[in-house]
Amino acid sequence: MKISRIWKIYFSATGTTKKVVDELASALEKRLGAKGKNCNPMELLSYDFTLPQGRTSFADISDDDLVIFGVPTYAGRVPNVLLKYLNTIIGNGAMAVPVVTFGNRNFDNSLMELRDVLENAGFHTVAAAALSCEHSFSYILGAGRPDEQDFDEIHLFAEKLADSLTNLLHIPAPVSVPGIPGSYGGYYQPQDRNGIHIDIRKVVPKVKDTCINCGLCSRICPMGSISPNNIRQFTGICIKCGACYKKCPVSARYFDDPGYIYHKEELEELYQRRAENMFFISL
Repeated sequence: MKISRIWKIYFSATGTTKKVVDELASALEKRLGAKGKNCNPMELLSYDFTLPQGRTSFADISDDDLVIFGVPTYAGRVPNVLLKYLNTIIGNGAMAVPVVTFGNRNFDNSLMELRDVLENAGFHTVAAAALSCEHSFSYILGAGRPDEQDFDEIHLFAEKLADSLTNLLHIPAPVSVPGIPGSYGGYYQPQDRNGIHIDIRKVVPKVKDTCINCGLCSRICPMGSISPNNIRQFTGICIKCGACYKKCPVSARYFDDPGYIYHKEELEELYQRRAENMFFISL
């Protein structure tokens, strides 16, 4: 089955999901081209829907495309703020590889949910992957990931997938992945050690006096929620994606909410091990 183009499509607030999608797409382009049954060089295209303006349209997908589609895991699910947009995308019969990243805890039901989103949009999911990356809250959880070991695993996955795609004669059944069908098990809810839920949904980062008012945080907020005229003012929701916090050139953004800090520190204490990546191929 001929593949003319490979699309890299992603939501990536801090850049880790983009790194994973880029690495997998590039590895597949190299290996599929070397198989001699595809256009060589194969066209490699990108569509970034991280910022609000990226969610007003979608890539022009064809049935001879292969799409690497990446989103982060938020509370064990596909970020709920993306679902309205994702319900509008059109796959046009293209093959797709749903990819989720997670902050060294677990991807729970996010991969199954993303697979179902893509299938419902008219994609054919032929493989899938879940990769641990540095957590948006933390510099400790999954520190520095994706790293060289992760990239090695991605390359091995790409080699196996390229072999399967080269010999593909018909569209297979949707890729099988772990998860709870239907409700997807609800969203992960943080709680303290007494079992009391910690609600951080309305928590927003504050700004230190060292802020240089460069406005970068406003320009990179995926929700468009930081006022460009007053970067200390939130005009919408904060999804705790880490973009303003981790990309600030002078580290002026910070959180001081006790519940947020407790949840962050507990995650760092409980999930110090190196979480394993998981890969699935249906072919």
